[in-house]
Amino acid sequence: MVRVQVPATTANLGPGFDCLGMALKFYNIVEMVRLSSGLVIEVHGEGVQDIARDESNVVYRAAMYLFKQAGFDPGGLRIRLINHIPVTRGLGSSASAIVGGLVAANILSGNKLSYRELLTMASQLEGHPDNVAPALLGGIVISTTVEGEIRYVKIDPPPGLKVAVAIPDFHLSTRAAREVLPQHVSMADAVFNLGRVALLVAALQQGRLDLLATAMEDRLHQPYRASLVPGMKKVLAAARLAGARGVCLSGAGPSIIALADSNLELIARVMKDTFRESGIMARALVLEPSPVGARALEIKTKPS
Repeated sequence: MVRVQVPATTANLGPGFDCLGMALKFYNIVEMVRLSSGLVIEVHGEGVQDIARDESNVVYRAAMYLFKQAGFDPGGLRIRLINHIPVTRGLGSSASAIVGGLVAANILSGNKLSYRELLTMASQLEGHPDNVAPALLGGIVISTTVEGEIRYVKIDPPPGLKVAVAIPDFHLSTRAAREVLPQHVSMADAVFNLGRVALLVAALQQGRLDLLATAMEDRLHQPYRASLVPGMKKVLAAARLAGARGVCLSGAGPSIIALADSNLELIARVMKDTFRESGIMARALVLEPSPVGARALEIKTKPS
């Protein structure tokens, strides 16, 4: 039996569309046990009503993909999912499932594949590396795909940086959030985001939290997704007034994150209250970046 912990993630961080993400200290647990045959899946916590318990389950599909690549036959599997990351809220629940399935299966099959290989596989399953990279590696990861290979750089979160998260009480699928995006953008908007994401990476590396307000601005996806998240613009503005260094939509949304080094409880409460003023119930959390990605908490082998 193997027990794997995988962190939540927040992708884009404003302008870093599909190439930037950060791991958070908020975890899902994947337990995987070999059986002689069959498949048993248990789900506890978030997504208990929605997550499949058959061969369409994302964790199972990721595990079987790895077993095939590793040339390993597990026989049957029992998978137990203990979920704290909300499903389809922009906090990397699908990335957590994919990475958890791959890491657990890799351990069960003898750790035949490297983390770089796992990252490539996770990106293929997810479609892009922005969430799976920090889920697997931890920290803040800048990543891109070159001819099927993931090129990435991991940087440590600045000291003192914390995250306030407002999680609206409704689902927003990544597919729906992508469908509202334009196929083409203006040169002015492209240049705007290039400057911001370059500034953002440098600011995070050097701990220049004073630059985050400007560095986390975006014109490529947030303006188009605002119509899908009632009250989004008001929440962004309210978080800044409450002291957030930078604020943005988390991934495809609908959750909103604020980066700050003080007043986190106030910022979280203001974001929650502002959502409520727009008729949206939300919960608020204060989290820390996770410098560590997916890792095994427990490995048990059958006594001989």
